[in-house]
Formats: sequence, structure tokens, C-alpha cells
Amino acid sequence: MSNFCLIAASLMSQGQIPGWQLAAPESPVQRSTSSAAISHLCDASALSSKGRARPTSPGVEVHAPEPSRRWKAVPIADFAPPRRNRPGSGSQLLQQRWAALRAGTIYTRLATDSFRDAWLNATEQPTYEQWISLLRQEAKVVATGQGTNRLSVLVGDSLAMWFPVERLSSDRYWLNQGISGDTTTGILDRLSLFDSTRPDAVHVMAGINDLRRGATDAEVVSNLTKIMRQIKQTHPDAAVYIYSILPTRLPTLPNDRLRGLNVDIADVARQEKVTFVNLQSMFADDDGSLRRELTTDGLHLSNTGYEVWQTALNPIL
Repeated sequence: MSNFCLIAASLMSQGQIPGWQLAAPESPVQRSTSSAAISHLCDASALSSKGRARPTSPGVEVHAPEPSRRWKAVPIADFAPPRRNRPGSGSQLLQQRWAALRAGTIYTRLATDSFRDAWLNATEQPTYEQWISLLRQEAKVVATGQGTNRLSVLVGDSLAMWFPVERLSSDRYWLNQGISGDTTTGILDRLSLFDSTRPDAVHVMAGINDLRRGATDAEVVSNLTKIMRQIKQTHPDAAVYIYSILPTRLPTLPNDRLRGLNVDIADVARQEKVTFVNLQSMFADDDGSLRRELTTDGLHLSNTGYEVWQTALNPIL
């Protein structure tokens, strides 16, 4: 059984991981069945600890490769994953992730349709505090159960939160610390949630929601600078990757402004000796807007959009 499973089982026994309220105590047979299910899940998620990441040199600006011609435009309806196969809303995703913790693992180690009965009918919109509680608990389980396994942390807003688990490399643990709608201010305030983890790499994509809420470019750059510094101070052995803010198709967010802001972010990243990953060429069309086939609504990413991000992510893992 993996370290994650041992820790999560301990937390469940102490009542630290919320569980379903049962109408009656489990029978010995039920308890045996539950234990076997947890053991099966944990054994299936075991990782080899061989090998370590070779982080990109500090201060390097990484330009993602040019997009492949095989990415073709498809109808927007195709971008929405079938409800029966994976969570399609924040409430469903939240419930799936709690169910994973109750089963002795974290959701990034499981198939996308795991615990369907737990999340399929979830409709209540989660609060920010509920997301904070979940992220704190996932980080606690990872911090205690990581052992010698490699760990990458993904930090940001909805773009990070909805990164498909099947597109995450399986040679390490992944901790997703994204919250839909969050800003750089919110992220800065909650970086301490994963202070006790030992990541090899921390990936940060944030800033678009700040601009949507009226923040100035200077405010975004200032917060991202503080984020870089805090991550470096808390996790000195981790490679830090700051991603460019993606273009959009929203008229309220001119893409020339985003390009200029990314130049400023890249400059700060070099000064702070962290790696800036420029995704502009991969996501922008000839007019500088977010390519139609890579988005569902002009802002959020389609399945194909995440395929492009994965392509940029792979070389730096």
C-alpha cells in the first residue's frame, strides 16, 4: 500500500477527511470490502521513485514549440466531455476529489470517471472556502505520504484546476492547487497550503482573472513577483515555472495588452531567476487571438487546448 493510502486511511480514522454520514454502522463484511477496495486503488497508484527531474536552468525563458498542423478546428460541442465520463462542473469535481481522499488516494492518480456515484448528481456550487479546505487536505496527504516520489504542483485558476488528469505525466505525483476564478492576490494568500510538501517543480499560470476584475498590469506583475519569491523561499529546491498569460477572444481583454504584460512578466522572471514559459505562439492565431479550436468560450480551454499545453509541458518535466 502506498504512503498516500496509509496516511489517508489514518486521517479517515481520525475523522479529518469528511466522509458520507452512514445511516447504520458498517457490518464486518462491508468494512472488509471497503478495505479491499482502498487497497486495490492504492496498489494501482504506486509509483517508482527512480530518477529525478532535471529542472530548467533558473532565469531561462522557454518558448514552446510551434503548434502542429494536426490540431484541426472542431465543433465547440465536441469540447465538453460527456457528463457520464468525468466531472463537468465545479461541484462534481469537488465531490470526486473528496471521494478520492476518502478512498485513500488523490484524484490525480485515478481514472477520470472514478467515484461516479459520488459526484454525478452534485449541483451545489462550492464556495471558495470549500475549495481551500479541499486543497489544504490534499496537500496534507501529499506532504505526509510523498516519500521519495517526485512531485509537481500546478497552481492557478480554472485553467489549472481543469487540467485533465490523463494528460499529467505518470512518473510523479501531481498536486493541483487551482481554484476557478481566483486571482494572483488569492493565490498569494493561499500558497502556504502546500508549504509542507517537497515539490521538484511548481507550475504557475495566473493573472487573467485579475485583468477581468479591473486590476492594472503593474498589480499583476507585482503579485506574480511576490508569488515567485515566496515559492523560492519555501521550496528552494524546486524549479519554478511561470507561464505566460494566454490570449483570449474577449473584446474586453485586448491581446496586445496581454502580449505587453507577458513581456513584463518575462523580465521579472529573469530577474527572479525562475523560468518563464512563453505559450504565445502555440495558442495565438494570425490576429493574436486565442485560436478557436483551443477554446470553448474564448477564455477557457478545450480538450485540444489542453493537448497543446501538455505538449509545452512535457519537455520541461
